[in-house]
Amino acid sequence: MNEKQLTRMHIGKGFIAALDQSGGSTPKALASYGILADAYTNDEEMFRLVHEMRTRIITSPAFTSEHILGAILFENTMDRKVADQYTADYLWNQKGIVPFLKIDKGLADLSDGVQVMKPIPGLAELLKAAVAKNVFGTKMRSLIKAADPVGIKKVVAQQYELAQQILAAGLVPIIEPEVDIHSQDKEQSEQILKTELLIHLEKLPKDSKVIFKLSIPTHDDFYQELMKDERVVRVVALSGGYSQAEANEKLAHNHGLIASFSRALSQGLSAQQTETEFDQMLQASIQAIYTASIS
Repeated sequence: MNEKQLTRMHIGKGFIAALDQSGGSTPKALASYGILADAYTNDEEMFRLVHEMRTRIITSPAFTSEHILGAILFENTMDRKVADQYTADYLWNQKGIVPFLKIDKGLADLSDGVQVMKPIPGLAELLKAAVAKNVFGTKMRSLIKAADPVGIKKVVAQQYELAQQILAAGLVPIIEPEVDIHSQDKEQSEQILKTELLIHLEKLPKDSKVIFKLSIPTHDDFYQELMKDERVVRVVALSGGYSQAEANEKLAHNHGLIASFSRALSQGLSAQQTETEFDQMLQASIQAIYTASIS
């Protein structure tokens, strides 16, 4: 584990940029960016185009360590290069931004009000590859759609089981049990979730280091107990379908909670923009998300 990166993630000011749209969500990300499905004929062309989009974001003068602590990458992005360096190396060496890797393979079918993660074949090899490419940590997402204690316990147990494997590989896991912002019982789900997260957290060795990525809570400052635990590097928030303005407004009311936005970060960016237009739009988004994150 890189101690300089750990310190930056723990006490630095800023947020995490989520640039980790994967196979299933890539077409939607490209369409939002102004590149429609008729622009590519196979997955390789699609991934090349999305890497060009991410490269444009990462290399922008607006994308700096002044406001951004870390960036989450898709496996395909980790394996590609930016300016002749592997993406993780470019982020840290050129930008001072800590690289993370999305490791989950999507969600299983809905059961007991939740969607746990699908199996992750070859996880041990993927973690070794991440270490070899100088990645700091990983991210894995589950989804909670109803306040079902049985389902939520399954989600949390799976997240921690994987987190222990990730810690053993020398990486810092981002534990992401998202609560659907449209859920009718979001508040109750958050109550059950926090209780389970704290129970499992207490079982981890004291020298373990984890990050939580959670939906912006119904009640402000709801996750302060997690933030105070010595094993918790940071608690970050996903935008969860809120617009950038909505997400920023809600985030600003939660002290110590910082952003890890994907759609809300790239909102308004377009392949058709000039470099000046693109950089100005990205700069405005980054500044707004940063301001909400340091409130």
